[in-house]
Amino acid sequence: MSRVTRSGTIRRHLVDGGLIDLRLDASEQQAGPDGHDVDGFSCRQYHEGDTLLVAVGAYGPNWLRTLAEVSGRLESPHVRCTVRGQVDGLGDHEVAVHWATSEELRARKAAAAQRQAPLRRQLREQQAVQELEAAGQSGLF
Repeated sequence: MSRVTRSGTIRRHLVDGGLIDLRLDASEQQAGPDGHDVDGFSCRQYHEGDTLLVAVGAYGPNWLRTLAEVSGRLESPHVRCTVRGQVDGLGDHEVAVHWATSEELRARKAAAAQRQAPLRRQLREQQAVQELEAAGQSGLF
């Protein structure tokens, strides 16, 4: 984890993704996800050893969905972050975020390719069948 992860950058990526920033202070963030009328998130700096990370918490009546949206947005290919849940010192409603390393990005790309392989194979087979049908019917016109 060579790059420092700043809460302002992470906050901007989440707001650009359509999530609501509740801008809670550290004590409110650690209090838990309940007691908020609006679904949203809040960020704070978090130290894990000598590494500076960002703790992102989800709040509101549907905080589990918000936490899933936070993870999905931050791990998207154009944002390139790694999200880790169940970290010591963070609540169940919080995740630790850091910039993804090149190894993590390569592993993520390989896993996505493996998940998409059956669909790609099926699409190639359908395209081949369509080309054969088009070639066979061209003589009829």
